[in-house]
Amino acid sequence: MTQAQVQETGVSPALQAMGIGRPLALLAELSHRCPLQCPYCSNPLELDERSKEMATKDWLRVLSEAAELGMHQVHLSGGEPTVRKDLEELVAHCAQVGLYTNLITSGVLLDERRLGKLKESGLDHVQVSFQDTEESNADRIGGYQGGHRKKIEVAKLVGKVGLPLTINAVMHRQNLEHVDDFIALALRLGAQRIEIAQVQYYGWALENRAAFMPTYAQLQKATEVVESARERLKGQLEIDYVVPDYYATRPKNCMGGWGRQFMYVAPSGECLPCHAAKCITHLRFDSVMEHSLGWIWSHSSAFNKYRGTEWMPPLCKGCERREIDWGGCRCQAMALLGDAAETDPACSLSPHHKDIFQLAESEAAAAPPPFIYRRLRGSSVEPP
Repeated sequence: MTQAQVQETGVSPALQAMGIGRPLALLAELSHRCPLQCPYCSNPLELDERSKEMATKDWLRVLSEAAELGMHQVHLSGGEPTVRKDLEELVAHCAQVGLYTNLITSGVLLDERRLGKLKESGLDHVQVSFQDTEESNADRIGGYQGGHRKKIEVAKLVGKVGLPLTINAVMHRQNLEHVDDFIALALRLGAQRIEIAQVQYYGWALENRAAFMPTYAQLQKATEVVESARERLKGQLEIDYVVPDYYATRPKNCMGGWGRQFMYVAPSGECLPCHAAKCITHLRFDSVMEHSLGWIWSHSSAFNKYRGTEWMPPLCKGCERREIDWGGCRCQAMALLGDAAETDPACSLSPHHKDIFQLAESEAAAAPPPFIYRRLRGSSVEPP
């Protein structure tokens, strides 16, 4: 199949034979620049410098290709996506080609004027991330003084300009007792949805795992609070909930399966099956500066490496859930076992599952060490 044909159909015969259709969504990491220095930052350990960021014309082409591939939505993220001066132009282009746009932001660089311009450009939705509900602790975690107050202000402005709002609540041992407060905050701010997600331990978050890992008892209590709120607020507030894999019994259906639903484009143009995939260092990721999204979706060796079931170890290949969780998370297997093709240790059937459960309990039982902040390049000194 030629590149033109792949671009037209979006799916090669090999993918069709595996039951894989067109990708559903694009995560567009517009920049790795960010005013915050969160110790659980999900960006790669090696960040793309500003000088390597794709130009506006290149992002416009990529967004057009996403629409041509049949994608429904694009998540505009970072770093902090609002550092890009061309954000309104990118949003307007998405609207023109029929892509639903979701802005994932810390909020600290936004004001009513720019939110209004983004709404006029065609922005469909905003997600604002919060570090805690308690101001001083939130600013400490994010390493940005005044950040929490600014986030509250911006979240209110999102509703004022007429955009729907999601609250991202990143949870861990140092704020987990505030789950109920996060839900109440989402209601006060007029959010339609809240994502209560425990820190996932890849990249920089792995460096700070001991500072974030909750006890199993803490997690159980938080889960009870979430389930109660889901029942109480049904039809009023959608609550998504993600637990740490270290305490799970079955691996999560990571990204809907490797290379099955999503594409991620880094600021420099590298295209990955998920945002954490750079931790699998033996993979070579193709760039949208050299290939179309359609070609990458069908032919990239990185996308094809862990697709389907043929790559799976015997334990996964013989499991009745092999086409439900698709083997779990390859990045987690790499981070914890040093082999991305191993059974995800989050699975209770893995011979390593007991080890990671005990590791989590051990780290959670000890006093949390100081944060290693992202922007301070390895310093463990927390800001005043």
